[in-house]
Amino acid sequence: MTAATLDKSAKKGLAGVVPKKAQISVGLGTCGIGNGAMELFEALKTAAAETGVNIKRTGCFGFCAEEPLLMIYTPGNPVLLFTQAAAKSAKKYITAATDPGALLKLSRKARAKISRWDFRTGSAVFGEGFEDVPEWNEIPFFKGQEKWILRDSGMIDPESIEEYIAIGGYRALARAVGELNPEDVIDIVTEANLRGRGGAGFPTGIKWKLMRQNEGAQKFVVCNADEGDPGAYMNRNAIESDPHMLIEGMILGAYATGATGGFIYVRAEYPLAVQRLQKALDDARRHGFLGKNIMGSNFSFDLTSVCGAGAFVCGEETALIASAQGQSGRPVPRPPFPAQKGYLGFPTNINNVETWSNVPVIVSAGPKLFKSIGTEKSPGTKVFSLVGKVHNTGLVELPLGTPLNQIVYGMGEGAGALNKIRAIQTGGPSGGCIPAGEFGTPVDYESLNALGAIMGSGGMVVMDQENCMVDVARYFVSFTSAESCGKCAPCREGLSQMLRILTDITEGRARREDLDDLERIALTVRDSALCGLGQTAANPVLTTLKYFRDEYLMHINEKRCEAGVCESLFEALCENSCPLHMNIPGYLALLQEGRIEDAFELTLRDNPLPGTMGRICHFHCQMRCRRDTLDESVAQGEIHRYLADTMYKMGREKDVWTKLVKEKKPATGRTVAIVGAGPAGLSASFYLARLGHDVTVYEAHGKAGGILRYGIPAYRLPKDVLDKELELWKKLGVRFVFNKRIGQDITIKDLSSQHDAVLVGIGAHGERELGIPGENLAGVHRGYEWLEA
Repeated sequence: MTAATLDKSAKKGLAGVVPKKAQISVGLGTCGIGNGAMELFEALKTAAAETGVNIKRTGCFGFCAEEPLLMIYTPGNPVLLFTQAAAKSAKKYITAATDPGALLKLSRKARAKISRWDFRTGSAVFGEGFEDVPEWNEIPFFKGQEKWILRDSGMIDPESIEEYIAIGGYRALARAVGELNPEDVIDIVTEANLRGRGGAGFPTGIKWKLMRQNEGAQKFVVCNADEGDPGAYMNRNAIESDPHMLIEGMILGAYATGATGGFIYVRAEYPLAVQRLQKALDDARRHGFLGKNIMGSNFSFDLTSVCGAGAFVCGEETALIASAQGQSGRPVPRPPFPAQKGYLGFPTNINNVETWSNVPVIVSAGPKLFKSIGTEKSPGTKVFSLVGKVHNTGLVELPLGTPLNQIVYGMGEGAGALNKIRAIQTGGPSGGCIPAGEFGTPVDYESLNALGAIMGSGGMVVMDQENCMVDVARYFVSFTSAESCGKCAPCREGLSQMLRILTDITEGRARREDLDDLERIALTVRDSALCGLGQTAANPVLTTLKYFRDEYLMHINEKRCEAGVCESLFEALCENSCPLHMNIPGYLALLQEGRIEDAFELTLRDNPLPGTMGRICHFHCQMRCRRDTLDESVAQGEIHRYLADTMYKMGREKDVWTKLVKEKKPATGRTVAIVGAGPAGLSASFYLARLGHDVTVYEAHGKAGGILRYGIPAYRLPKDVLDKELELWKKLGVRFVFNKRIGQDITIKDLSSQHDAVLVGIGAHGERELGIPGENLAGVHRGYEWLEA
């Protein structure tokens, strides 16, 4: 391959990047194919017959939540991006590609447009127009993203080496072997401060320099594409969408370090990535980018692929080398480091997919451009797979230093109005869980480490109120425990003991002191395990203990899983989510049998104000109703109102009340004073009276109810409903003393001298600050003041 033949290939490839006729491209990555992209592709080919419209495959553009993705390009116009494209609409897309009027009409449904594209090693101008359609980087998911690793993904055919050459591919290699010596390439990478994108962020230039200095009859460069994190697919996508980017980076690395051979270790579970990678290697070899005397130079190098069997521990470099040599994938102590003694006993340099893929841009465009984004300590970008409880999922590439909240609430657009994001887990099974309160943290190596998390390969899992953080820790420890090679005792024994304790917690068998044991074992494993798997496997446990300890304590002390995940700790999701833990399935079953009085009684035992609560409750149960997966959640509010109103209308509530009064425990001889006749005071007095205590409630107002009476308008809660239900307290023997204000009419000291116990339930009602100028001025009254008046 010479400069002239490189230009010839580029000219051929340009016809596919910016064609002179209409073209429709379909994203055929694994995510797209899984959502029907292949059916769409075939339907378009059939519909395009004899129209002259070219149908092209591309890789994944990153917006995985909206697959299949389709792009329409007509000469002189921007590329139009359509999401959730369907095979049944193939003819409509073909018509739009051939008819300007139809294209203009269809453009109203386009998600975005691409007027020009920066491939970093080259650029393309498509055209202007469609003013009402936003540019691709103006829609939330892509806003703030910087495409470096993903610079070609979704824009070129991953199986066309000519298209890669057309956008500047292999130009960096031509420059290196033609103008630079190996040390120059290392200096460029060192100046760019490219850090390893696989975990600890070790400077790549220093790593290469050490490799260069080591003598050996042979040297090897290796790409670690063994992406084993659940929910992470950055490496798979990069290979599926732009394999030549990786190959060129590795050839440059081999030239710089003096390597004579190399391989890409990729999971066999990624068949499409393996297929496209092998074709790319064959094409690169055929074009003279691999083999002897590359591009007419004295540099010779060849590259192959090795399929891994899927062991998570093989992501550790020494285990990977052992696996590639046909041995069991188990780590070995270091030193010697792979740069000294690695594959087959020769010096070996290992980097991951993203690290290698950055090299062609750095060599081509220069280190200053690379350092212009990101932070001083962590320049450049990082690709993350954003998954979990967010509206937009997919691959996001952003400058290092971008805060987590921009990723979750900006690109991900949050979890929706009904859900509350609790945490994000970064770094895969070995990463940490970061609470929502820390989402202002910038995403870089040092900041994440300070929180107890790691960047890892780039997995990001967003969690909401339906995720139990104890169960999350249990899940990840179960994964790492199963994937441990078992070579070292801390990992082999420590992880199994951690899993045992976590399982006991989620099943209600744990004791308070088990948390101390769990933390002690986690710290021991972290500090003494042989390899990175064991050293980081404790992160999910340590971070959840640090930020969500109250959830562990709830599991242990209350035998309750608030998220409704740990099935041993609840009977039904609705009951578990109810603040009163009402037996919802029980009274629904009784109602279904027509036993309304029994249903009312069962309700009353957990909720003595059914008519009141039926009108004002937020009904957490409806948000966690299994019926919602079939049609819609059960309307608990209407059921509560129906139960109470029907029983009161028929006058049958007195029979149930009498039954509750008869069940009162014998008098204890103890007296209790309760300050405040609001929800807290009423609840406490109801249960204390039933236990046989003599209860007196002191209230500053003239009637009982507190915020129920004075903070909720009558149209929402009629006062006669509340008054009716408060009759039960009188039947239970609760006495009310009204118009007595603590601190003015009576003191806590007075109550303490007259009663065996005093409970203060004065409420904590208050208005939310609106942030409106002047809201605190004289004459501006709070809403509660008017309701109370």
